[in-house]
Amino acid sequence: MVATDFKDYYAILGVSKSANGDEIKKNFRRLARKYHPDMNPGNKQAETRFKEINEAYEVLSDPEKRKKYDQFGRYWKQAGQGWSPNGGGSAGFDVGGFDFGAYGSFDEFINELLGKFSTGTSRSSNQTYTYSPGTGGSTKFTDFGNYSNSSGFKNNPKATSIDQEANITLGWSDAFKGVQKRLNLGSEVIEVRIPPGVKSGSRIRIRGKGQLNPRSQKRGDLYLNVELKPHPFFQFDGDNILCEVPVTPDEAVLGTSVEVPTPDGKVSVHVPAGIRSGQSLRLRGKGWSTVKGERSDQLVRVMIVTPKDITQREREYYEKIREIRSFNPRSYLSQIKL
Repeated sequence: MVATDFKDYYAILGVSKSANGDEIKKNFRRLARKYHPDMNPGNKQAETRFKEINEAYEVLSDPEKRKKYDQFGRYWKQAGQGWSPNGGGSAGFDVGGFDFGAYGSFDEFINELLGKFSTGTSRSSNQTYTYSPGTGGSTKFTDFGNYSNSSGFKNNPKATSIDQEANITLGWSDAFKGVQKRLNLGSEVIEVRIPPGVKSGSRIRIRGKGQLNPRSQKRGDLYLNVELKPHPFFQFDGDNILCEVPVTPDEAVLGTSVEVPTPDGKVSVHVPAGIRSGQSLRLRGKGWSTVKGERSDQLVRVMIVTPKDITQREREYYEKIREIRSFNPRSYLSQIKL
C-alpha cells in the first residue's frame, strides 16, 4: 500500500518553501553536523533525524524532484513514473502487484528501485560497468568508460526499446567499498554486486534483465544509474574528494597537526605555519577508489575560524597581539584607485 507518513521536507530542513539552493544547502550542512551519528553515539533519535535530513536534502536539492514534491506532495515519487510490474510501460504507477513485505516501507522500496523504468533515455555519465555472474559465485564487471550517443554507449547497436533503466541510491560507504544489492523487478528478485568506486552518474549494465521482446523472445538489458546520497563532510572535486577542516587563528599562524577523517579512517595532517583560509592540502592516494584498484587524492581545505566567546584572559592576549602586530593585511589598499 502507498505510504501515508508524509514528511514535510521544508520543515525538516527548517527552510521556507521559497528557499533557494544556497539556503537549503546551508541548513543541511548545519543540521547534518549536529545530528551526525559520530557526534551522537548510541542516540537512535539523532540517527533517525540524520536520515530524515539526508532524505529531505536529496529531494529539495534536485530541481526536478523538488518540483514534483511541491506539486504532488506525498505522492511525488509515484507521479510520472509510468512503469508497471509487468514491464508494459503503461501510464501511471501501479503499486498493487508488488510484494512490499520484503521491504521495511514504501520509501525503502523506492530507494531500491528509485525512479522510473524508461526506454531509450539519453543520460550523461562517468563510467558504465557491465555485470555478469562469474564462476563460483563471483561477479565480473567490464568498464565501458564514457559514452556519448543517444543510446547511451559508443557503437552500441544492441540498445533497443526492450532495455530498461532504474536509479539506485547508495551511501558513500557502500559506493566506496562495493556492496551486494537485492533488486525486486516484480517478476523476480536478483542479487547484484555493486563494484567499489561507483559515483553519481555511474551506470551498471545487467545483461538479460530488461523487457522481453515478444518476437525474438530475448530480453533486453537493465541499466542501473547510480546516485550517491549527500555526505555531511566529503564531496567530489572531479575524481578527487574534498573536505573542509577548521583551524583557529593561532594554529594558522604557528602551524599545527590535526586529525582528518578519510575513507580509510583518521590520519594526522601537518598544517604549515602561515597558511591562509581557503588553502588546500593534498593527501595523495587517500581519495576515491576505482575499479582498477587505484585511489585518487583527498583535498583538505583549511578554513580559519574565529571564536565567538573568549575568556577575559584570552581577550587580554588578543589585545596585546593587536598592539604589537606588525602585519597589515590591508596595506595594498592604499594603492587602489580608479
